Amino acid sequence: MLDFFILKVNELHKAGINDVIIDPGFGFGKNISHNFELLRNLSIFKILECPLLMGVSRKSTIYKTLGITADEALNGTTVLNTIGLMKGVSILRVHDVKEAREAVTLFMEYKGAAS
Repeated sequence: MLDFFILKVNELHKAGINDVIIDPGFGFGKNISHNFELLRNLSIFKILECPLLMGVSRKSTIYKTLGITADEALNGTTVLNTIGLMKGVSILRVHDVKEAREAVTLFMEYKGAAS
């Protein structure tokens, strides 16, 4: 995946497009194991020097792993969002905005970067 994004970011920059966001696509053509491997290795995408987006909100990786329904996956979503933030994610695509905002606020305070 990294090689793909390196190639695409270079192509975009050569075409004069500099506002690029990387979305590694949790769940798209990936199984649960692939998604957790991607989560463990998110920080490697920092070498692209582009904002990193993560969308794991209520995904099957969460509810299948926990043996719950998508409607019950808010806590798992918050946990994975927090891990993503710790790995360098700067944009979260979510269903539950209030809860995600709270997680971001606490994370920023933890980092000492709250405003």
